[in-house]
Amino acid sequence: MLPMDSTSRPIRGKNARPSAVIDVGTTSIRMAIAEIDDEGGVRHLSALSQAVSLGKDTFTRGFLEKSTIEECVRVLKSYRRVLAEYGIEATNKVRVVATSAVREASNKLAFLDRIYTATGFQVVPIDEAEVNRITYLGIQPLLRLDPELSDARTIVTEVGGGSTELLQVKNADVLFAHTYRLGSLRIHQTLETYHASQSSTRRLMETQIQRILDQIQQQIPAEPTQEMVGLGGDMRFAARQLVPDWDPDKLTRIPVKDLSELTDAVLALNEDKLVHKYHITFPEAGTIGPALLAYTMMAKAFGLKQVIVANINLRDGLLNEMASRGGWNEDFSNQVIRSAFDLGRKFEFDEAHAKQVAKLCGILFQGLREEHQLDPRYELLLRVAALLHEVGLYISTGSYHKHSMYLIQHSELFGLSRSDVQLVALTARYHRRSAPKPTHTVFTTLNRDQRIAVVKMAAMLRVADALEASHGQRLHELKFSREGGRLVIAIPQIEDLSLEQLALKQSGSLFESTFGMPVLLRKLRP
Repeated sequence: MLPMDSTSRPIRGKNARPSAVIDVGTTSIRMAIAEIDDEGGVRHLSALSQAVSLGKDTFTRGFLEKSTIEECVRVLKSYRRVLAEYGIEATNKVRVVATSAVREASNKLAFLDRIYTATGFQVVPIDEAEVNRITYLGIQPLLRLDPELSDARTIVTEVGGGSTELLQVKNADVLFAHTYRLGSLRIHQTLETYHASQSSTRRLMETQIQRILDQIQQQIPAEPTQEMVGLGGDMRFAARQLVPDWDPDKLTRIPVKDLSELTDAVLALNEDKLVHKYHITFPEAGTIGPALLAYTMMAKAFGLKQVIVANINLRDGLLNEMASRGGWNEDFSNQVIRSAFDLGRKFEFDEAHAKQVAKLCGILFQGLREEHQLDPRYELLLRVAALLHEVGLYISTGSYHKHSMYLIQHSELFGLSRSDVQLVALTARYHRRSAPKPTHTVFTTLNRDQRIAVVKMAAMLRVADALEASHGQRLHELKFSREGGRLVIAIPQIEDLSLEQLALKQSGSLFESTFGMPVLLRKLRP
């Protein structure tokens, strides 16, 4: 029998649609079922969880055992039957993701293929940047509602089985985001590998955790107005133990002193005693101690007197994303743009020029929707590429477009997956000089849709860059028309366009070959 919450079956409104998300994690497979209305509201219906040994396999052997894979098949088949009871059959109403245990397994593809063959679920391994993005989507509404967090620099963190996600947020702006290879199951498996004695176990855990904390403190120095929000099941466990009548729908503050005492009590017990005393599962008993110790040490490292517990998880963020129909809302887009500005400043870019080219790219994207027919999310990728297209000048003026690609490829941009970063990097690389060629190995690794998207974005970026050839931010309004097989861009209130016309003549060939029409630039007639 699958564990299920006590929420009754819903009486569905005419505008509600049932949806579900499944998280294939390191120690369990969890599913959340909800109704999503036309206004983006989410009503939770049910939550299910089944323990699996994915992390134990990957973190000790490097691959997933056949028996573990088949156990996952069994769990997901049972979830499929539950979804049928809710009338959820269409694949676009179910999203299935996997985190580090699957992502790092050497036989990842075999696992994904087996799951799809047996259940029809397309499991998508999400990378660290996507997890950060989804965490942001989940926690953002709660942070906005708490006045005490409005001016503080808030660290939002979750110590998972395989990794620790960390965001620093202020006024809903993401100041920092990173993922660290610090996970409660990783620590537990390391201790088992070393056959550590009970007396040395805690010391070894503290050593591993402190190594990561040293990295974190180099990147996020302690401040007087700092707060810390802990996510995940281990912090919810702490709230249940320490806060009478805990309300999971509200942010709950726990004194670090109390959390430290609970951590000491947990670490003093073996797994059998933890299961008996706290009525938890054996997999949870193996990881709860390392996780609580990591949260406690982090809070003390930042000099905090209390930590905040939020009943938010990866599935909440996924449901919020589905509620927005997969779109990247304005708040999220602003965080990505902010991250791009931070990266540009790191490499001393011409901010005024980059901002203007990005603005013109946005105008071109909107005005040429009929021609490019790209998904709206590509507008954000194009704007990021425009902001960063000249960062390669930090290295050298020669072939700087290639240097731009390299720097973007090897940088982190909040909220963008590695695949998205690759598209941004290639778009910046092709903003000048040669068009994509079969000999360009990075470009040829993309699938067809991605290659076409890069070429279209690069073509628009070249036009925008030509329109900003003066580096004077002169053009603020563009009028589009199609005349005799040409795209005509009319510019109001500018008398002399000779510099822009020359630049467009030199760089407009990619646009013409991509969209089948040359670009003509002229003054707007009164």
